[in-house]
Amino acid sequence: MAETKYTEESIRSLDWKEHIRYRPGMYIGKLGDGSSPDDGIYVLLKEVIDNAIDEFTMGYGKTIDVIIKDKTVTVRDYGRGIPLGKVLDCVAKINTGAKYDSEVFKKAVGLNGVGTKAVNALSTAFRVQSIREGKTKIIDFRKGDVEKNHNISSCQDDEGTIISFTADETIFHNYHYLTEHVEKMLWNYAFLNTGLRLKFNGQKIESEKGLYDLLERNLNGPVLYPIIHLKGADIEVAMTHSVQQYSEEYYSFVNGQHTTQGGSHLNAFREAVVKTIREFYKKNFEAADIRKSIVAAVSIKVQEPVFESQTKTKLGSQEMSPGGTSIRTFIGDFLKTELDNYLHKNEAVAEALLNKIVQSEEERKALSGIQKLARERAKKAGLYNRKLRDCRIHYPDNNERRLETTLFITEGDSASGSITKARDPNIQGVFSLKGKPLNTYSLTKKIVYENEEFNLLQNALNIEESIENLRYNNVVISTDADVDGMHIRLLLLTFFLQFFPEVVKKNHLYILETPLFRVRNKKETIYCYSEIEKIQAIEKLGVKPEITRFKGLGEISPDEFKFFIGKDIRLQPVVLSPDKSIEELLSYYMGKNTPDRQEFIISNLKVEKEEPVGLDA
Repeated sequence: MAETKYTEESIRSLDWKEHIRYRPGMYIGKLGDGSSPDDGIYVLLKEVIDNAIDEFTMGYGKTIDVIIKDKTVTVRDYGRGIPLGKVLDCVAKINTGAKYDSEVFKKAVGLNGVGTKAVNALSTAFRVQSIREGKTKIIDFRKGDVEKNHNISSCQDDEGTIISFTADETIFHNYHYLTEHVEKMLWNYAFLNTGLRLKFNGQKIESEKGLYDLLERNLNGPVLYPIIHLKGADIEVAMTHSVQQYSEEYYSFVNGQHTTQGGSHLNAFREAVVKTIREFYKKNFEAADIRKSIVAAVSIKVQEPVFESQTKTKLGSQEMSPGGTSIRTFIGDFLKTELDNYLHKNEAVAEALLNKIVQSEEERKALSGIQKLARERAKKAGLYNRKLRDCRIHYPDNNERRLETTLFITEGDSASGSITKARDPNIQGVFSLKGKPLNTYSLTKKIVYENEEFNLLQNALNIEESIENLRYNNVVISTDADVDGMHIRLLLLTFFLQFFPEVVKKNHLYILETPLFRVRNKKETIYCYSEIEKIQAIEKLGVKPEITRFKGLGEISPDEFKFFIGKDIRLQPVVLSPDKSIEELLSYYMGKNTPDRQEFIISNLKVEKEEPVGLDA
């Protein structure tokens, strides 16, 4: 092997836009195609909106307009507008911005002077316009380079900043914006900023009760007691316990940023809830019994927060509250006072909560024997069972590829064999089902431990207690596109909705889309995901191309499969309908249906191109 020379010429410096384009993951996490809410195109949108939110937080501009047409995004705020002489620097000069001045932007989200620069560098078209004191400044960019720097001119429009961008398709392959993901992001902004009016493609999004509204909108079934809503200086909390849910579910925020990975503030909240309730009832309950089926949201404001990455999904562990105490003490003291007071004043809630804790304790003790046997069985199976082909990197790891981590749930040996050979063993694991799984509708969680396959699956995902330590960001149901495959898909959806609904609610569950046809001639091969794509491929390739119909995943060779689970993977997110409870959905899909309804279900389970799998009867 020839020796590679390491000389002065080997070392080069990249300018800001080259570095962002060369290493986008450092700035926006994973790229993706828009199927997942943490894909890069949504991070770009968030970075622009964060600046508008910071203006609102400082008391300037109560409305933010968001328009997405085709692949172009426009965000308009009505704040102070960027100082006209610094417009270029703010969007094209790294580490430049007003957020370094903590008096100008207290408790802001965007602190590193990177956000809009990353958007600029990763867009084929980027326009910034600032309107301030009767004048305006517009600059157009292409991939971070100035295309046209307009002169300052007079303008009578309302003050504020307008940013438009089109993400670069050479970086974000075959991307598309899903309305469900954008709406969820904007609703979170509304919940955290009462008084703010957002308009998304003309739709009004606003909240009067903050985190109370957030929980009410996200609850998919009955609750034990009315939502407890507590507010203080730099902190807001909402919580209740679900009647049907088994595990814990949290929504946590810092300075308006949705910290999907939690962090020190969420750990402090979970700890403080247990401590406060133990002291209120003067009983040393198990923490798991107190928190079982809790659904809660916590939001805090911190000056100059330290997140564990640029995408700001997890708060660092050394954070201090605005008063100078630790986050742990700050949240603990707040709940010790406010939650304790609430329970003293609301006896019916206190009684319902106590009954829930006692019931959880009884259920835990009744399950303890079978859990022990199941864990021993899972541990033993883990030594020799080849059901799980694991990967090296996992979702909780501090690794730049953690957001790409995926577990494919397959049916049969042939399909799992093809995926296993074609996968990236660093980030993709495979769990192989024997056949059709059990229908878990209306069954208790006891069945998860009694059924070896489900027990091994929950063990592989590490979601027995909660999804906090979920081992894969993407849980992908990978079944054939025939009636049997659709039935297996439905049974797996039932399993997750019945026992682990937060896997769906937190956007971790997907359906793998694989091609139905291969159309090829001697020069070119085209894989088609629909009849329309097949017709287009035939027209492109000309006279009598060879057409192969894939009847099952096992028919696709590993050499071909690598194209369908690599950078161009097509994943369809499973999205819960906000106006249907989980019990209603399960009753409709898995209850005693007539043959007509069963036929309706099967026909409507077909996944269409670029549409989420909506669970809505």
